[in-house]
Amino acid sequence: MNQEILTFCMQNGVLLDKKLIDLIDEFSDKEILKRFLSEINFQYNQKILTISFFNENKDKLGKHILSYSKENREKIRQFFLSMGISLNLEIYDNKSLIFKDNETKSGSYINLKRIYQNKPKKIEVSDFVKNFRSRFISIKNILQERKELENLVSINRIENSGSYSIIGLVYNKKVTKNDNILLEVEDLTGRINTIITKNRPEVYQKAKEILLDEVIGLKVSGSREIVFVNDIIFPDVKLIEKKRSQNNEFAAFTSDIHVGSDKFLESNFIKFIKWLNGEIGTSKQREDALKVKYLFITGDSIDGVGVYPGQENQLIIHDVKAQYKKLAELLSMIRKDVHIIVCPGQHDAVRVAEPQPFIGENYGNDLYELKNISLVTNPALIEISDARFKILMYHGASMHGIINSIDALRTNKAHNSPTSVIKYILRKRHLAPTHSLVTYTPCEDEDSLFIHEIPDIFLSGDLHRPEISEYNGVLLIASSCWQSITPFEEKVGNNPDPCKVPIMNLKTREIKMLDFSDDLLGEKND
Repeated sequence: MNQEILTFCMQNGVLLDKKLIDLIDEFSDKEILKRFLSEINFQYNQKILTISFFNENKDKLGKHILSYSKENREKIRQFFLSMGISLNLEIYDNKSLIFKDNETKSGSYINLKRIYQNKPKKIEVSDFVKNFRSRFISIKNILQERKELENLVSINRIENSGSYSIIGLVYNKKVTKNDNILLEVEDLTGRINTIITKNRPEVYQKAKEILLDEVIGLKVSGSREIVFVNDIIFPDVKLIEKKRSQNNEFAAFTSDIHVGSDKFLESNFIKFIKWLNGEIGTSKQREDALKVKYLFITGDSIDGVGVYPGQENQLIIHDVKAQYKKLAELLSMIRKDVHIIVCPGQHDAVRVAEPQPFIGENYGNDLYELKNISLVTNPALIEISDARFKILMYHGASMHGIINSIDALRTNKAHNSPTSVIKYILRKRHLAPTHSLVTYTPCEDEDSLFIHEIPDIFLSGDLHRPEISEYNGVLLIASSCWQSITPFEEKVGNNPDPCKVPIMNLKTREIKMLDFSDDLLGEKND
């Protein structure tokens, strides 16, 4: 047997049966195989690997290659074929994978387009450097298409006085004694100080919202010694086309269920499930309910254990597996033609560092028994319906830090207006621009928190307040919660408004906010 694989197995306490050993010996790319076996060991804690294990879990294991390149996916597919196992998937572009069993009898469509399940490995400084380089290059490619940035030059080419444009990552930001803003920016060629004076009020207001580590375009004038900023260009988003489904189908959006908490509003959540099943509400509300084909749950499905000091005193279910078991029981009550998409949040039993992996079978085994559920990463980009709506799911760990970093958000109490924060995120094309806003694990080839594709819909949770808005054509939906206020929420500044569920008609784009907080089922059009 190949010595590399043997060493890996010995180090991780993994046993292989003889038939599998023979097949591994024939597999040419040992690095890809080690990565795949590492993920299986990490996710499932599986110590004995047999061909029957791969066969029995082929659909689940298929999800682990979502973040692989097309070439490496094909290698893993061939590995399965060598075991006599055909993976039930179709490969599309470099990051797109469609599971055939997600094409439901009702004709609904779901494509897990961008999933960030990076491999377990020792993280080094070089990985963070690659991450920042990837971010810079990706956003630079967007900015250099902007017509406003005329006479674009790299920083090391700045010498004589003149007017030109640069693209840089914000290395430092200071306010001078004269209340001017000093930005130190860098690109791959060097670093330079730039000044935004307060006698340019429009530019000055833009500068006040700049965060460290974000990538921006600057129209400047001056020489190497001193550079004045005449305008600031953000990468931003703009969506021209507003998609509409040919089918009269709905999507529902929720988050922060917090199963296991003594503040979990279980009776209200069951009321929501009964509505989804067409059992309660007016005749029109029941009719709409039966048209719901997609249910998005954007993180914190359970309350978790040990998330914050003293949490054990506010739990009615003290075991994480039991919390997921209860969640699975509740979700199993939903009619089977509703496809449920779940990403994790800070309270879920996955690592806090983003991108967060999908909820693993080692804790959420009961969820894997549900046939109409897709467990995805945080963040994740999902396509649904015949119109191929792109839906960006992000729980929202960075939102508290962004609020505290931008005066306009902090003074306007943006915890009560989640979509106002999302607008800044989209403007910067990054879910957490500043290095310290969230704990994160750099991915192998790209910055997973960079917004690669402009979504049709941006979903968030975390702040526990429902809100619907729009920004440059992108529909913004902040989800409510199913938990009454806790001491921890008061501490972090949340002001919950629970039991509200936005539903969207994908054909007409009409959105209603349903209220499950009392005996009557209320609704409001947005």
